Amino acid sequence: MSRNKKNSTMRSLQDDAHEKNHLDEKAHYKAELRALQIELVKLQRDIIRKNEKILVILEGRDSAGKDGSIKRIIEHLSPRETRVVALSKPSDREVSQWYFQRYIEHLPSAAEMVFFNRSWYNRAGVEKVMGFCTDQQYEEFFAEVNNFEGMLVRSGIHLFKFYLDISRDEQKQRLEARKDDPLKQWKTSPIDEKALKHWKDYSEARNIMFARSHSPFAPWIIVNANDKKIARLQLIKGLLSRLSYTGKDEMQVLPDQSIIFEYESLYLDNGMIQE
Repeated sequence: MSRNKKNSTMRSLQDDAHEKNHLDEKAHYKAELRALQIELVKLQRDIIRKNEKILVILEGRDSAGKDGSIKRIIEHLSPRETRVVALSKPSDREVSQWYFQRYIEHLPSAAEMVFFNRSWYNRAGVEKVMGFCTDQQYEEFFAEVNNFEGMLVRSGIHLFKFYLDISRDEQKQRLEARKDDPLKQWKTSPIDEKALKHWKDYSEARNIMFARSHSPFAPWIIVNANDKKIARLQLIKGLLSRLSYTGKDEMQVLPDQSIIFEYESLYLDNGMIQE
């Protein structure tokens, strides 16, 4: 066999092995996702039976994977007891209201699960970085947010705050890919263009947000989201592991604490949270 033919055969075998590994990983992801979605259905059945109220907040940089994560979570849940809230820019009337007021009407009632794709933490992030709020409004937000969330929890709402954390390189790749994808054009916005430019500003705002709004009754839960599929699985596990429901498969919902973990300030220094 000639050297060129031998090299070609080797490359073909390597390509076949790579393709097989890719298919195996895809099959494993789909199987694990299905198992977790079954757990989510079990959870919702209990929530409806017990008239519980679940509120899940998803925050993170642009392109961190909030939309895709929510899509997988709610895919097989009852649409009557499941809502996704993704508010647009506030109207002039809403701007004149108490800051938290526009969110209150969207809070869960009995037997409901509500997912906030971004939330009142806009004020701590994009509004602060982009200058959409005053320093006084910013400080007032932090003076009130823990008390506000405390009231929600005391009222019987199960509140979970997840932050999807990605690296600068990963965000850059995703934003570039978004521009060329005809199915994701609705995701693009003028803010995207400034996301990378203000990377450090967003990091600083995020760190302040963690420090000032992390509490025992409403802790921040960080998800390393550089790998979208792993992040989705771990996010679902993180939610399921924190709730009790009938028929729970404890081993199935056990999260990987190197990927999903509650905020601690030391994680800003040891690399577990992106700079």
